[in-house]
Amino acid sequence: MKATETNFLDFMRGVKQFQIPIYQRTYSWNQKQCQQLWNDIERVARDESLAAHFLGSVVYIEKGLYQVTSIPQLLVIDGQQRLTTISLFLAAFADVISSGEKECTLISAKKIRNYYLFNADEEDEKRYKIYLTRKDREAFIAVIEGKELEDYAHTKIARNYQFFLEKLRKSKLTLDQVYQGLMKLIVVDIALDRDKDNPQLIFESLNSTGLDLSQADLIRNYFLMGLEAKKQERLYNDYWYKLEQKFDELNDQQYFDRFIRDYLTLKTGQIPNIGSVYESFKQYVDQNRDLSVEEIIKDIYKYGTFYLYLALRSKDPDIESVLQDIRTLKVDVAYPFLMEVYHDYDEDVIDKSEFLEILKLVESYVFRRAICGIPANSLNKTFAALYKEIDKEHYLESLKAAFLLKTSYRRFPTDIEFEKELKIKDIYHFRSRNYLLRKLENYGRKEPVQVQNYTVEHILPQNRNLSDEWKEMLGENWEEVQKTYLHTIGNLTLTGYNSELSDKPFHEKQNMEGGFKHSPLWLNRSLAHLTKWDEEEILKRAELLANRALEIWKSPQLPEEVLERYKQDEHGNRQGSYSLAQFQHVLVGSVKELFEQIRGQILELDSSVKEEVKKYYIAYKAATNFVDVTPQRSGLKLFLNLDLDEIHDPKEMCRDVSNIGHHGNGNVEVKLSSLEEIPYVMTLIRQAFEKHCE
Repeated sequence: MKATETNFLDFMRGVKQFQIPIYQRTYSWNQKQCQQLWNDIERVARDESLAAHFLGSVVYIEKGLYQVTSIPQLLVIDGQQRLTTISLFLAAFADVISSGEKECTLISAKKIRNYYLFNADEEDEKRYKIYLTRKDREAFIAVIEGKELEDYAHTKIARNYQFFLEKLRKSKLTLDQVYQGLMKLIVVDIALDRDKDNPQLIFESLNSTGLDLSQADLIRNYFLMGLEAKKQERLYNDYWYKLEQKFDELNDQQYFDRFIRDYLTLKTGQIPNIGSVYESFKQYVDQNRDLSVEEIIKDIYKYGTFYLYLALRSKDPDIESVLQDIRTLKVDVAYPFLMEVYHDYDEDVIDKSEFLEILKLVESYVFRRAICGIPANSLNKTFAALYKEIDKEHYLESLKAAFLLKTSYRRFPTDIEFEKELKIKDIYHFRSRNYLLRKLENYGRKEPVQVQNYTVEHILPQNRNLSDEWKEMLGENWEEVQKTYLHTIGNLTLTGYNSELSDKPFHEKQNMEGGFKHSPLWLNRSLAHLTKWDEEEILKRAELLANRALEIWKSPQLPEEVLERYKQDEHGNRQGSYSLAQFQHVLVGSVKELFEQIRGQILELDSSVKEEVKKYYIAYKAATNFVDVTPQRSGLKLFLNLDLDEIHDPKEMCRDVSNIGHHGNGNVEVKLSSLEEIPYVMTLIRQAFEKHCE
C-alpha cells in the first residue's frame, strides 16, 4: 500500500478513470454534508493564513492487468462520496463561469472540465474521470455534460449540483477566491497493491469522514469485493441489485439493515444489535464455511423477497389482506418468524389456508396483548424462538400449542381476559383505535366500508357540562357514568356527521339527518331503536362488540388431551399428566383448607399466573416458577424461587435450602401451618412473583 498526501486538484489531473465498483453503495450525501463541504471551502478561501484543508482519503486499486485499456482504470474502495460531490461542485463552478454571471481570471470553464471532469481525448465511457454505478451514472453524466436535468430532479446528484450552483451564485466570494479555496483541498492518495493488500480489511479499518455506511453496504462490499470481476457482476446484477431495487420502494435504506438483522435472527436464533449487524453477519458466515458466497447471496435474495412481501406488498390478494392488518399493528418484530413460515408456504410445507390461519393467529396474539396492556418488550425474543417450537409433522397444531402454553408476559390472552379488558379499556386514546373500529365494522362484509371517511363519535358526549336532558337520562350518578365509560368501546362509534351530532341529546342523535337511525354502518345498527343511553345500554353494547371481537381475533383452540402432549417439564421434556388427585391423601381437613386459601390468593396475584401440577409439588408460574407448594400432613412446604439474601423476611420464616436436596424450584423454603400466617407468607410470595415478572 502506498499512501501520499496530495493536492486534490492535482490528484484529479491527468488521464485516468475512477470507477465505482458495482458493490459500492449509491451516491448518498445529503444537503447536510454538502453544506459542510461548502463551509470548509469558504473558510479556507477567506482565511489566507490557512494553507490547506484535509478532506480525507481516497483508496483505490488498479482494475487489473488483464484489462486492456488506453487509460488507467482505478477501482475506488473508499472515497467515492467525496470524489462525486467535489466533481458536482466543479461542474457547478464551470457552469457559473460559462454563464457569465461571475468572472474568474485564474481558470476557464473549459480547463475545469478538461482537467477535472473529463479525459478530453477519450471517447465513450472512457471520457469520464469518474464512472459511477448504473443507478447514479445517467444523472451524473447529465450534470457534467450540461444536459436537461428534469428527468433527474429527484436524485441526490441533481439536487446537490443545484445546491452548489445556488451557493456559488449567491456567495460574496469571487470565483477567484473560491478557486483558491479549492486549491487548498488535500487528500491522502492510497493506492493498493493487488498482490499484497487486502482491500476488505483496509476498507473496514478506514474512518469515514462523511456519511456512515449502512450495515447492508458493508455486507455487500464484504461479499463482492474479493470476487473475480465477472462473477462479482453476475451475482450483483442477478441478486443484490434486484433486491436493492425492490427495497427502494420502501423509501428508507434502514429497511435493508432491518431485513439483514431479521435474516440473521432467523438463521441464528439470536437478535443482533442493529448497529452491529455487519459483525454478526461475518460471524455467521465464518460459522458456515460449507456455504459458498453464491449460496448465501441466493438465500438472502430469497428471504429478502419474503421480507418485502411482509413489509411492502404480497402478490396474493388474500394474503395481502391479512398482511395489511399486521402492518397496521406494526408487528415487524414478528418478521423473522413470518419469513420462515412464508418460506415453508413457498416450499409447499403448508398450504395457503394454513398460512392464512398462522398470519391471523399472529395478528390476534399481538392485538389481544395490546388490549390487555401486556408489555411488548418481550415480543422480539418470543418471535425469534417461536419457529423452533414448530413440529413440521403437526405444523399448525404445534404452533397453537406453543401459543397456548406461553405464560406471564409471553402469554396469549384468553377469551375471558381479552373480553374483560376490551370492555373497560380507554379505546379512544388507544394507538390502534381506528384499526379496531375498522375491523369491527367490516367483519363479514363482502364490500368493506372505507372507515377513513368517518370520524370517531362519543355517543355520550365528552363535554363535562352535560345538558340537563343528558343528566336526567344518565341518572343521579351521571358524573361517575361519564367518567367511567366515556372513552370505552361501548360508548364509541363512527360517523360522518360528527360536528352535526355534537353534544345533542341522544334521541336527537338518533333521529336527525345522518343520525344513528339513518346510518349505513353496522356499528350504529344497535343504536337505532333504543329509547335511552345510560350505563346499562353502554354495557350491553360493550358486550355486543366484545363478542364480535372474539370472533375476529380468535384464540388458538386445541383439545386438552392434545395440549397435554406438548407440555414440558422444567428440563424441557414432554411431561405426563398429573392432577391434584395425587395429593388427596394429604389434602384433607385443615391442610386442604390451608391449601385452598393460599392457592386462591396466589392465582389472584395476576391473570398471568398459571397452576401446573407436577409429580411432587404444585407449581405456580409467571415467566417461570416463582413458588412451588408441597402438601404435607402437617401443613404446606413452599419453595420460593429466590436466594435468601434477596428476600425481605423480618419474621425470619424463610430457610436457605440451596445446599439441601429438595423437590421444587428455588433456594428458599417457607413452612405454612395456619391460616393466620397466610397474609405474611403472601408478602414473601409476592416478592418472588415480582422478581420473575421484571
